[in-house]
Amino acid sequence: MIQRIKNIVRSRSWLHIAIRVNRMRLKRLRYGLKNVHPTFYTSDARNLSHDLIAHEYSFVGQECIIGPKVELGPYVMLGPRVMIVGDDHRIDEPGVPMIFAGRPPNRKTVVEADVWIGAGSIIMAGVTIGRGSIVATGAVVTKDIPPYEIHGGVPAKKIRDRLATQDAKQIHGEMLNRPPELHRFCDPLETQ
Repeated sequence: MIQRIKNIVRSRSWLHIAIRVNRMRLKRLRYGLKNVHPTFYTSDARNLSHDLIAHEYSFVGQECIIGPKVELGPYVMLGPRVMIVGDDHRIDEPGVPMIFAGRPPNRKTVVEADVWIGAGSIIMAGVTIGRGSIVATGAVVTKDIPPYEIHGGVPAKKIRDRLATQDAKQIHGEMLNRPPELHRFCDPLETQ
């Protein structure tokens, strides 16, 4: 019965969106997320910094940890257990244990539009992940990633380009330059 109701809700995209928006409205209030767009969605907001900036239709998966000064562009997807962390202890003070050395100023981390970060990835604070890029599952990103590239590994390195031609990149970039718009969300994974 419950599954049937879920299927009906999903088949009516306007109803599905309305439920998601209202669910997130409650989470924004509960967890103090003042800088996230009403279409932002997460199932678990406990480990998100209060200063998170999240644009239209961005998504944060379960059990993610997002530190301070992070901005997620439109259409960004973070898989489960992604961490955006680091830069939080001084390590260059001779004669002082790291635990007492203090913290450097936080650097801003930017995840540009239409980026997909796979499950279990770690993004070090202060990097920029270019629009349209993909970070493979389990990768550790320590440096900026250019637009439309796929990176993976520890530390993350370029695997290949996401889009094959410059024309394809231009077409996709033009779409990303338009105001974000609602499309049909992916269907959930079928479980049997």
